[in-house]
Amino acid sequence: MAERKINPILKQALELGPTILFFLIYMRIKDESYSFAGTEYSGFIVAALILVPLLLASTLTLWLLTGTISRMQIFVAVMVIFFGGLTAWFNDERFFKMKTTIVYGTFAVILGIGLLRGKSLLQWVMAEALPMKPEGWMILTRRLTAMFAALAIANEVIWRTQSTELWVKLETFAMPAALFLFLMLNFMALQRYMIEDEPGKD
Repeated sequence: MAERKINPILKQALELGPTILFFLIYMRIKDESYSFAGTEYSGFIVAALILVPLLLASTLTLWLLTGTISRMQIFVAVMVIFFGGLTAWFNDERFFKMKTTIVYGTFAVILGIGLLRGKSLLQWVMAEALPMKPEGWMILTRRLTAMFAALAIANEVIWRTQSTELWVKLETFAMPAALFLFLMLNFMALQRYMIEDEPGKD
């Protein structure tokens, strides 16, 4: 099914909104504790649990408006639900922090397996949105595999050695910004591999 176009600002708000709201809620209740069914939960865990329905609602809304959901969005939603559930069940914020490591690490492994087979799985996912020669896709895939692995390692180091507040700030802003900047710089560097539409061609 072809993706239906929606307002790009609305699309960005739906994609980034849950994470931003998680950050704002955490900053508001980070020093609080809440009792549910006789168990005390920290503000961080409560904010993490609130993120789950927020993310599901935004993903569902995107699907209803555009008619499609990317594999990456589905995977991230599943990871948030799964690790959010573990966080609540064991009342342990470490599970939610490990989610980021698992997500980035899984992406690195999947792309790496494709590279070992001489294929770019990134091309399979993004070829329609970004026409590029196979050589360009292989270069970008190798670089992005390394970037995902680096982010996974960085997340492990940060959550194990730094405060929860610093982790939340880096998780919300620094890591996505680093990935965005990495992609933009690589798209610019790989311009010679881009395939441009021929004039007059539909």
